[in-house]
Amino acid sequence: MYQQMIFVNLATDDVETSKKFFTELGYTINPQFSTDDCACVVISDTIIAMLLSKQHYATFTKKEIADSTRTSEVLICLSAESREKVDELVGKAVAAGGSAGELTQDLGFMYGRSFDDLDGHTWEVVWMDPAAVQG
Repeated sequence: MYQQMIFVNLATDDVETSKKFFTELGYTINPQFSTDDCACVVISDTIIAMLLSKQHYATFTKKEIADSTRTSEVLICLSAESREKVDELVGKAVAAGGSAGELTQDLGFMYGRSFDDLDGHTWEVVWMDPAAVQG
């Protein structure tokens, strides 16, 4: 059965530094689709983050590239398998040079935190109790 994939394209100031950041979070770089101008970060079998130099990113759009340290252009939300895994990923992001988001959301059945990567892109990490998801 076909599984749809998502490719999140993000502008970065420094491809090499961003590659290091995301590998420190435990993700891998697919060298087949990476160059000096972009890094293909494999988050899962169906989620890929393409980190593009601003010059390369500009070849895909005529719009102004947002300064993600000052404006929010996207909120990326990743699921986690447990509350502990939420904290673990945010902890790794902070240790790798990112910054923790200001709010922790704890609704009992759902727990979430966020971090900003080195370019200011916001990544949310959320765990939901499987029993609550099933209804």
